Amino acid sequence: MKKINFVLIIYMLIFILFQQSVFAHPQFELKPPVVECHSCILMDAKTGTILYEKNAYENMEPASTTKIMTAILALENGSLSDTVVTKELPPLVDGTRIYLEEGERLTLKEMLYAMLLNSANDAAIAIAEHIGGDMDTFVKMMNQKAKQIGAKNTNFVNPHGLSEEGHLTNAYDLAVITRYALNNFPEFNKIISTKSLNIPWQAENCDRHLVNLNKLLWNYDGADGVKTGYTSSAGQTLVASATRDGFRLIAVVLKAQGRNVLWSDAKSLLDYGFENFEIREIIKDGNFISSKKIKYGDTVNIEVNKDFTVVVPKGSPPVTSKISYKSDIKAPLKKGDILGEIMFYAGDKSLGSIKLVSCSDVKRKIYTYWWFWPCLISLCTYAPFRLILSIKQHNRNKKRVRYVSYIKKYK
Repeated sequence: MKKINFVLIIYMLIFILFQQSVFAHPQFELKPPVVECHSCILMDAKTGTILYEKNAYENMEPASTTKIMTAILALENGSLSDTVVTKELPPLVDGTRIYLEEGERLTLKEMLYAMLLNSANDAAIAIAEHIGGDMDTFVKMMNQKAKQIGAKNTNFVNPHGLSEEGHLTNAYDLAVITRYALNNFPEFNKIISTKSLNIPWQAENCDRHLVNLNKLLWNYDGADGVKTGYTSSAGQTLVASATRDGFRLIAVVLKAQGRNVLWSDAKSLLDYGFENFEIREIIKDGNFISSKKIKYGDTVNIEVNKDFTVVVPKGSPPVTSKISYKSDIKAPLKKGDILGEIMFYAGDKSLGSIKLVSCSDVKRKIYTYWWFWPCLISLCTYAPFRLILSIKQHNRNKKRVRYVSYIKKYK
């Protein structure tokens, strides 16, 4: 009997342990996307959260996804209405082109459409020379901008992405560059989501018909950008974006073997993001948090100094927060002074924090200065004494006046 009970207890313990291992965190055991490319990454466009990556920090050739950076510099340093005059182009510019001729004039906006929709290498060169003055200067601008926005392992050699020694980036850096473009340039978003457009062709006295090479725009729900690429050494490359219910994802695919693999991998990444994650806007810049009595001053309202948005697996526990104030907050305060921070958690996992700031100036009350009370006591002591002296002096003066009047009367 004892032996039977012992066996039953063992079985019960095994069952309990099995239950705990299987059901501990079922909603977070995500099945990774199936991808065949050499390198890829999936990033949330708003927060920069990485949802999946494969060899994302390995440098390789970007091909025409390079043109995203070329567009950034054009939009930052030029005007869409600028007239771009085509200078002498290298003989028979390789790859995709719109057959610009020396001296041909198009607006910067038209050149951007040609470069981003049709992937025109001659348009990329014309833009680079218009913005930078010459190719070398523009390439320096590209690399400076890359470092500035956090793409620290990128080195550009040209504005179009044709294979050249040293022209390298990685999936992570491309996602960072694309995120910067998406979040800062409305016109960029408009261009990359355009399926087709006509621009002038002066030499042929007709229009050039541009068709966006990003096929996801036609067959993936929510697709809204951004750029394809290909060279024989880079393979098929793609930076794709899609938005559903305000949740925008960036997928980068590098060195895919064939167009079918390229589109399949991009869809797999985006599906993985939309099916398994959700974006939660926790708090917005300027939201009131609390009021706090300030040492040496009045009560001040406290707010957050920026938005806080997180991307979490679907089914994650509600986001909780914890407020921590600085240990010795005292007046005077300026509007915007940092008073503490608010930290956010999903269960036990820290999601990050943002600063708490003063909503207004807080002046220090005069009676809180160290010198106030000694001065007040001195003043209170001195004032009665001075008053008594003044009264005595006044009485003496009155007596003197009466005496002088008496002398004058009987003199």
